[in-house]
Amino acid sequence: MMRFLVLLFALMLALPALAHQQKNTISTISHNPRTEMLEVVHRVPLHDAEHALRNQGVRGPDILADINSRRAFARYVTERFQITQDEVTIPLTLLGTEIEGANLLVYQEASSPGQGAQLRVNSQILTDVWARQENRVNIGAGTSVETLVFRAGDTFKSALLP
Repeated sequence: MMRFLVLLFALMLALPALAHQQKNTISTISHNPRTEMLEVVHRVPLHDAEHALRNQGVRGPDILADINSRRAFARYVTERFQITQDEVTIPLTLLGTEIEGANLLVYQEASSPGQGAQLRVNSQILTDVWARQENRVNIGAGTSVETLVFRAGDTFKSALLP
């Protein structure tokens, strides 16, 4: 019985550590026909974002309470995510960030190349932190979505902008 209690206690201590690191992000790229803008939203677990900042040497990052930590991670995202069309990088403007539950949302936009454009995308967010990191990029909205999956070392992948 004592062995069972020790094992149960050890498991209870380990579960929060396992639950923190998600090792996945979700980015969405969509064309807004009202504004003719390409809208990009990155959803990153807060704990993973803070871990990445610590990995870069930031002491005591706190994305919830410290706007400088939040801005530093947003800049990191902009350096690790690219969209090109016809071999030309589409310059994305960082609009801001928002906390939603246990996630940090990072917003970017650019002039849209228009629906039907062939885009090439590369998402290496957090792949420098974890080799098993997986980034999903959803291109489109509603029922017309194509998902690209990126891991460390992946190169650009193509999709049509619906």
